[in-house]
Amino acid sequence: MISQQLIAVTIFIVVIVAIMSEKVHRAVAAVTGAVLLVLLKVLSIDDCISYIDFNTIGVLIGMMLFVAVVKNSGIFEYIAIKSAKLAKGNPWKIMAYFMILTAVLSAFLDNVTTVLLVGPMTLAITRILKINPVPFLMTQILSSNIGGTATLIGDPPNIMIGSAANLSFMDFIVNLGPIIVIVLAATICCFYIIYGKHFIFDKSAIKDVMKLDEQKAIKDLSLMRKSITLIILVAVGFVLHSTLQVESCIIALTAASIMLLIGKQDVDEIIAGVEWPTIVFFTGLFVVVGGMVKVGVIDTLAQLLMNATEGHMVLTMLLILWVSAILSSILDNIPFVATMIPLILTMEQSGLNVMPFWWAISLGACLGGNGTLIGASANVVLSGISNKHGYPITFAQYLKVGYPMMILSMLLSTIYLVVRFA
Repeated sequence: MISQQLIAVTIFIVVIVAIMSEKVHRAVAAVTGAVLLVLLKVLSIDDCISYIDFNTIGVLIGMMLFVAVVKNSGIFEYIAIKSAKLAKGNPWKIMAYFMILTAVLSAFLDNVTTVLLVGPMTLAITRILKINPVPFLMTQILSSNIGGTATLIGDPPNIMIGSAANLSFMDFIVNLGPIIVIVLAATICCFYIIYGKHFIFDKSAIKDVMKLDEQKAIKDLSLMRKSITLIILVAVGFVLHSTLQVESCIIALTAASIMLLIGKQDVDEIIAGVEWPTIVFFTGLFVVVGGMVKVGVIDTLAQLLMNATEGHMVLTMLLILWVSAILSSILDNIPFVATMIPLILTMEQSGLNVMPFWWAISLGACLGGNGTLIGASANVVLSGISNKHGYPITFAQYLKVGYPMMILSMLLSTIYLVVRFA
């Protein structure tokens, strides 16, 4: 058993280091780790299958397919232009509106999809206003991670947590919605102090923003109408999925199937556009973490954590919150959450009330991603878009803004969790 534990831990550490180094694609690292566990007889094929969370995989595939069809209607570009015009071309108001827009979209789409949609529109509008887009893009990175924390489907860690703990869409809204609104409001206020009164822009450029025609952003009016209808139905479906006793993955896959049937898009192109490397990564990672569960490493870690806090619920909750945030700012939060889930499930078996721990790990892992430029996938993607267009966002430049904002969100989360669960 000891030799198997050593093998499982070694493979896990090597996979995590490979993912962090980015010298090996994370999907390749995860699958290689899973294969090694089978070859070295730590896991059987049946074990591997049992550790894969198919609900999480289903939600990810379903939402990726759904969004891939919906975005072809032009609805997201329409919303972005409309927001800029509602702000009357004022740079600060545009920043605030786009932060709110990014947060709301991230609550119902995955973060990466949101920044891929909003980022290019931000660059276009700031180019017209002849101002530096970097502050706008950095606020959108923060907003995407903040908004994604609020719902079951907003961020992959939440999908994983919801599936493991059998939490509904409304559970996330009720328990995390209030603090996320507070964190977003505090973030907007901070950026008003930092940027609000310091924008230098050509007032005549505002007229160019106001001349933008949001109607021209609509690529397919029929598809847009269908998309709006389905988006509403999907939202209702996620809210009611626990009442209907239907898994969230079924809601996502049903929505994707309907959009593929009625969207009249190139199905091969839509399916090819799914982030299959992400799906493969998740699948392999579940197996790698499952190896540590199988050999008892997770049980040992759970016991050590409970001994360290002497089973004190509030102390354990806050320890999970801050450790999750600090580690998720430098590690990919997905492997971290995948490791923590069986840890908390083990603690639950000892009779401890672990419900507050799920909210602590969600807040820590999702908001912790705002700490550094590599803390979350959305950070890397949006900074890449900015660099590609000639506006580099350096690690140090982002750190000066992102880490203090992450600490602020953790302080607010600490107060919220203590007030709500102590």
